[in-house]
Amino acid sequence: MKIYTIGFTKKPAKKFFDMLRIAGAETLVDIRLNNVSQLAGFAKRDDLKYFLGEICGMAYAHRPDLAPTQPMLDDYKKKRTDWATYEEEFLELMEHRDISSTLPQELLNNSVLLCSEDTPHHCHRRLVAEYLALRWDGVTVEHLV
Repeated sequence: MKIYTIGFTKKPAKKFFDMLRIAGAETLVDIRLNNVSQLAGFAKRDDLKYFLGEICGMAYAHRPDLAPTQPMLDDYKKKRTDWATYEEEFLELMEHRDISSTLPQELLNNSVLLCSEDTPHHCHRRLVAEYLALRWDGVTVEHLV
């Protein structure tokens, strides 16, 4: 099973959709807590769903159960907590939600996890992908950057 990850910030739409097409994934799984913000530009939920189908022939799914809680995100964004603490709390949340058992593996097979961060280093999409790779057999992860 291959899981890709991608962020949309700091990427023009052409580059973003070209990367998705080249990857050849079947579904984009949006793991953002808020996917309708005006700040998301071409990556707002309804626009993104349309563009994915038209440009890439991809399906779209929104899985907020793979997103951090709003207080957790606020604490990190407002620098009330550091990355190491955020990472630990987020992984505990994934464990508490039991995502490795409740998330259908077929949904993520040849799919792309989407969030906003431009790189995966300090991003929850990487944490989700690595978490699942440790718990499911035969998972490989590729970050589209």
